Order: sequence, then structure tokens, then C-alpha cells
Amino acid sequence: MKLSTKILSGTMLAGVSLAVILTGALTAAEAATPKDTVVMAKQIDDIISLDPAESFEFSGSEVVGNIYDRLLSYDFKDVSIIKGQVAESWSVAEDGLTYTFKIRKGMKFHSGNPVTAADAAYSLHRAVALNKSPAFILTQFGFTKDNMADRIRAPDAETLLIRVQKPVAPSFFYYCLTATVSSVVDSKLVKTKDVNGDFGNEFLKTNSAASGAYVLRSWKAKESYTLDANESYWAGKPKNKRVVVRHIAEAATQRLMLEKGDVDYARNLEKDQIIGLASNKSVVMDTGVKGSLMYLGLNQKNPILAKPEVRQALKMLVDYKSIEENILKGTRTTHQAFLPKGFLGALNETPFSFDLAKAKELLAKAGHPDGFSITMDVRNVAPYADVAQAVQASWAKAGVKLELVPGDGKQVLTKYRARNHDIFIGDWGPDYQDPHTNAETFAINLDNSDTTKSKTLAWRNTWDIPDMSKRTLAAVEERDSAKRAATYLALQKEHQATSPFVVMFQQIEVAAHPATVKGFVIGPSFDVNLYSQITK
Repeated sequence: MKLSTKILSGTMLAGVSLAVILTGALTAAEAATPKDTVVMAKQIDDIISLDPAESFEFSGSEVVGNIYDRLLSYDFKDVSIIKGQVAESWSVAEDGLTYTFKIRKGMKFHSGNPVTAADAAYSLHRAVALNKSPAFILTQFGFTKDNMADRIRAPDAETLLIRVQKPVAPSFFYYCLTATVSSVVDSKLVKTKDVNGDFGNEFLKTNSAASGAYVLRSWKAKESYTLDANESYWAGKPKNKRVVVRHIAEAATQRLMLEKGDVDYARNLEKDQIIGLASNKSVVMDTGVKGSLMYLGLNQKNPILAKPEVRQALKMLVDYKSIEENILKGTRTTHQAFLPKGFLGALNETPFSFDLAKAKELLAKAGHPDGFSITMDVRNVAPYADVAQAVQASWAKAGVKLELVPGDGKQVLTKYRARNHDIFIGDWGPDYQDPHTNAETFAINLDNSDTTKSKTLAWRNTWDIPDMSKRTLAAVEERDSAKRAATYLALQKEHQATSPFVVMFQQIEVAAHPATVKGFVIGPSFDVNLYSQITK
């Protein structure tokens, strides 16, 4: 496993839960939820599908992370350490092209079927063939529908062979196999659900064929999902019997439900609720630094936004300090580069601050001295709506009239993915713990046509960057960590100066709960928030 460990510098604190016990007391209704059931209040209106080959949203991928196993995982306290899940061991040939994985013995799917190398191969095949949003994580290694059977194969039940198109840093490939899209599905079950060659996609949108710690019991869009414990889980059965997550959009309502004992966890508290709970002695706040970044995407189809001076002016018209202190305090911190703090090569400089005079000067140079009118698509929940309103107010000072177009998570994302927006506000979370995960989506656009297969964030915002794409691609082939980090630093500085992205804040995830409830794992990424160790 050469280069598979100790590849990241500045390991993130993401996997470390910081417990802060506040002062005050819960109401007498503390025991309202069943003893063997964990109930969470969370915004889950962004779930589109629970098929691991399709799921690419924060909430959906959290569900997938609790019901499926992947080939590989990593140590949450030190993400540079690769760990096995379905794969028990792994290695790469001297030519850097062929990877061999040995499948863990004795694993079973929820159906009772054994987990084999054939299941792992089929899972990767279907992800490539379906070519849904997360497929690029795999197809970037040269896998296609035509060659996948030859390049991803299982010569026996315990051996998976994968041959990539060209040598890359092995750690980069391993990290990609820790992503949601690399989850292993029960091929025997899924094949029985195939409809017109859809690889069981319609079935897996709302059902599971997994081997993980939980079994999907139900999902009701924009309402709730329920998971039942897998009593036979290979890594040990969960410490609770059931997890119910309810869609509660408002942070204030989440806090009220927590204090009344109607839920065990409030997952989307904002600044005011966190401060308000300071008088409650029995409430604990678990926090974890996440890789998720809040940003604005400026669609280059719009001729006004395509002007470099306008892009830079809009970055200078965001009042980062005020938004962090007055809206996001305790839940986000200012960050202005595409690699989150803690990743190899992350740029932590924050060159932008609210500068009305300089922004007006740039707008005048672009031919818009009196500003212009533009729209922004925004998810109609906190903190996005609140931040969007703050941006609206500060941009207005330079004559930029921003119309906010609200919608639920699914509506906003669907429009964004179709490139039908002017400006989008939302989050991007790393799919794996290698810097290429964000570099690829923010700084690569291989084909700017509407029919491309590689639909990165740069593509979504119609940013045509052939030269930057080539340099970003080349970075994954560099095996010297120091040289690779220097490349990413240079790319981020250029990106800050030229891109149609206004990167604003990095997430600090907060989960509030009674002191009598513990064990929720806030992982470094959105798809590794784990429920199995929660006790009451």
C-alpha cells in the first residue's frame, strides 16, 4: 500500500467531536422518545435518491453511509489512514495500473446473500453504466460502459481486480473508493429488480440492497426516513434498535422539539438557537469541522456575470465578517478557496472583504456603473435564505438588484444541474479525502457542451477552462506530496482571482442532544455521519 497512508498534511479535526456542555435544564419531557429509538430533527428536503450510484446530496448520502458498506473507508481522527470495509486488504502493481482487493470473509447482505467480489464489481459496473451525477468519481479512471467488464472484474469470489487507464497517486484512487458511489450492492437482489436495463435504479431510489449497520425501513420525501438496526452486522450490531429522522425545516422548531423531548438530536441549529440553549444545563453540543463549503455559483451563460470585473466585484460586495458573526457564528467560518482547511494544499488566505469603493470601480470598468439586475436560486431554509438576504442587501449598495428565487432542496438542485440559473447559493462537500475531489469539480471542465458526461461545478456554471483543466488533471499524477500541494496552492490562487465562484464559508456541524444521549459520530464528510454508536 505504498503512498496509501500519511498523504495529507494538517489532518482535519472533522472526525473529532468536541462536546460542549451548556448551562440550564431540559424539561420533564426528556424521556418522550422511545428508549430503543433515536429520533433526529433535520432538514432532509434535498434527498432525491437513495441509490448509491445516484445519491449526490448531503442528506441522501448520509442515509446511504449508514446502510451500505464501501470497499474502503478511513480513520476519522486521521483521514490519511485508509481502512477496509468490504475489502480486507488491497495492493497496487508496480506498473501503477492494476489494483487487487481481497474481500472480507463472512460478510452478508441484509437479504442473507454473501458479499462477494462479484457484488463489488457489479456495483462499480452499474455506477459507470448509469452515469448519474457521482459517476465521474469512477469514470475519471478511464472506465466506460464498453470496457468496464474487462477493467473491473472478479476472477473469484474473494478477489476484485481493477485496472485504471493510467498511473495516479494510489492514495487518490483509494480515496475515490471511499466515496458513496463505491458502495457495494447486493447484485443478486438488484438484478431481480432491473426494469428495461436500469440496473435496479428505480427500485434503489426508495429501497436498499445493502450490508451496512442499518436496513432502510422507509423514506417519505420531505417527511422522514426510518432505519432499523442490522442485528447481524459484521462490525458489531448498532447500539440502538431504530433511527427516525424527521424533516424539520426551521431551526427554532428543532430547538423547541429538543427541549420538549420530542427529538434526541437537533441537527440544523443556527446562531440564535445555540445562544438560546446556553441556559440549558442538560443540553450538549457536539461539533465537527466539515469539509463542506458554502459558495455562490455565477453562471457564465449570463453575459453580465461572464465579465471578469463583475465576478471580482461581487466577491468584494459580500460582507463575510458580518454574515459570519451575525448569522453563522458557531456553525461556519470564513473560507475563500476551493480546498477546505485541513486538506493537502489548502489555501487558507482570505483576500476578499466588503469593499464598496473597489467594487463600484470594477463594475464601472465592466460597463455597469449603476449596477444591474440578476436572480439567485436559494433553498428556502436557514442558513441559505438568511445568507442570501444578507448578500442581497450588501450588493444593493452598489446598485446590484438581486432577486431571490426560493425553492426546496430538490427543486433548486435540479435547476442548478440543468444550468438554468443565474446565481446559485449552496454547499459543496468533498466526496473523498483527497484534494482532487474539490479540484476536479471547481477547476475542471473538460467539455462545456450541454451533452457532456462530466458535469462538474465548473460545467454547471458554464466556465470553459481547458488550460486549468489540464493542469488540475496533471496534479493527480504527482506522487511527491510537497510538489502536489504546491500545485494546488497555485491553482487556488488563480481560481480566487478568475473563477465564477464566490467561496465564502466552511461548515462547523453542530448536533445538539441531551447529556443522557451520546455516541453520534460527526465524520469529516457529509456521508460519514454515523448512528450506530448512539446510546440513550
